[in-house]
Amino acid sequence: MKRRVLAAVTALLTGAGALTACATGADENQLTLFAASSTRVLNEGLEELAADHEPAVNLEFNNDGSSGLVSQLAEGAPADILITADEATMETAVADGTVGKPRKFAYNELVMVVHPDAAGEITSITDATAEGVDLILCDAEVPCGRLSETLAEENDLDFSPVSLEHSVGDVLGKVVAGEADAGWVYRTDAHSAGDDVTIIDIPHAEEHPNTLYAAVVENSQNPEAAEKFLDLLTSEEVAGLLEDAGFHPAATN
Repeated sequence: MKRRVLAAVTALLTGAGALTACATGADENQLTLFAASSTRVLNEGLEELAADHEPAVNLEFNNDGSSGLVSQLAEGAPADILITADEATMETAVADGTVGKPRKFAYNELVMVVHPDAAGEITSITDATAEGVDLILCDAEVPCGRLSETLAEENDLDFSPVSLEHSVGDVLGKVVAGEADAGWVYRTDAHSAGDDVTIIDIPHAEEHPNTLYAAVVENSQNPEAAEKFLDLLTSEEVAGLLEDAGFHPAATN
């Protein structure tokens, strides 16, 4: 009788182990990226490269303002990789203890985008300070907003934006939709909008680029695959993808 009970318990434990292994195996093929809104233009290309990389993984993206993503991680949201649009926001995540050692992988700079209907009146950044011009910027709580403040001071500009947005994607979306005349966004976002906007360079922007960082989340369910993905992110393969999107790649490994 004891032997039969022992055999039954062993069979149950073996079956449970097999189920756990299956579940773990399924998870090993998935990485969740909490990625800055400005990197949304990379999603499709990164998905393709990750699927062909070793180990092959499927990517799931949560694109949002960097500060919001860091807050979500601090609250315990599950993810494998964090990508922020600037160093300061990544430093917050490091201080929170939610991510490991960050890696620098790209640079981005601000430009002004103008809706086609306003392109005749707005041909410089100073034109956007005129009365009656609906200019929108990012809120100072997010990287694009902090950089906007720096460049406004650098160019001795005094303006009153009609709204402050949570992410650079929100700024671009409102300009494209005609809800604003102009906005300050990253060059990569302007590049993705094509003919829907006119691009005007902001003086001194090249002197003040934002640096993009990536790090493995401490509670990642797939830390080894996540580390290997960071190797890919800082490789020559991804450098071409970054350049095509308008980013400046950092040094590749």
